[in-house]
Amino acid sequence: MRIRLARRRDAPALTAFNRAMALETEAKALLPEVISAGVRGLLARPASGFYVLAERNGEVIGALLITKEWSDWRNGDFWWVQSVYVLPAHRGRGVYRRLYRHIQRLAARRRSVVGFRLYVDHDNARARRVYRSLGMKETRYAVFEQLKPGVRFYQPKDAAGSSPRGRRARKAR
Repeated sequence: MRIRLARRRDAPALTAFNRAMALETEAKALLPEVISAGVRGLLARPASGFYVLAERNGEVIGALLITKEWSDWRNGDFWWVQSVYVLPAHRGRGVYRRLYRHIQRLAARRRSVVGFRLYVDHDNARARRVYRSLGMKETRYAVFEQLKPGVRFYQPKDAAGSSPRGRRARKAR
């Protein structure tokens, strides 16, 4: 397995991983044009963060995103681990562990990095066990969020459980 930093040409795989993760974890169908622009935007702005990929035989099998948060209390950056995804056929084989160990090594060379943070769904017991096994600890904080009015990033489902876009596509056939 090879671990490396993502490049612009990796945007399609990262976009696909983000879409798959959102469906799997939150049952949200991300809007392709929004997530694709978001991935490309991050890859074009390395000061905002970076993706790390795991490859096996030239195939991207896992990835995570690092973004930075300044801590005035600690006078340094926390690296937030986000957008973690491993292809289902490769789960349970240490892919995330290798990705995480890689970012730990990168951070060890940067005096400005003071630690790592991530958020995880409360019901994702498997992920929580993995994070604990790597030395992470749960904090007492909950995550709050408020989007600006008009921000759309996924296709909402109607009461029947299908997206309006999907209904239109079926009717057009």
